[in-house]
Amino acid sequence: MAASRLLLAAGASALALAACNPQTASTPPAQFPASVPEAPAPVPVPTEDPNAPVEAPAPGSPAGLPDDRTPISEAPFTPQSAQGAADVVQTYFALIGEKKYAQAWALWGDGGKASGMTAEQFAASFDQYSQYHGNVGAPGQMEGAAGSSYVEVPAIAFGRLKTGAAFNLKGPITLKRVNDVPGSTPEQRRWHIQTSGLKPVAP
Repeated sequence: MAASRLLLAAGASALALAACNPQTASTPPAQFPASVPEAPAPVPVPTEDPNAPVEAPAPGSPAGLPDDRTPISEAPFTPQSAQGAADVVQTYFALIGEKKYAQAWALWGDGGKASGMTAEQFAASFDQYSQYHGNVGAPGQMEGAAGSSYVEVPAIAFGRLKTGAAFNLKGPITLKRVNDVPGSTPEQRRWHIQTSGLKPVAP
């Protein structure tokens, strides 16, 4: 009887010890944190907004107009003057920016045919742009040949494609008008775009 009491006492002591110590042989110590940290959120890839404002290249920069500090005369100019030719180019850019492609096409010589495209093809060539702007510089000296006058106008075009990417074009635009000679029509005596040397350039 005494031996049984000793065994019961020893068993009770063992149970009490196990209750006080949670790290028993049947519960191994934890080797990992209770919760795994969440993976960092992916960094968003920046995208360009096709409608984001775009500034004209600075004068003197690779894509900009010449940095000509000569003051421009504020005196009125005639449509037949070299400045009148530059005004035609500025109007041309404004029409394209407003998506008035038929009117812009008509500013090319030979009723638009000097562009090398039909009116429909001309309009389609601008479908890739979301924004199209243009600036002109001081026109060169007028030159004459075979009863016509020619003038070269430095120009830049800039804006965004529908992808959002910016673009820059630069080059001379040559205009032609028939001199005031007998038999010429009012339309022929206006300045029209003859050739465009606009080409892509780095900003």
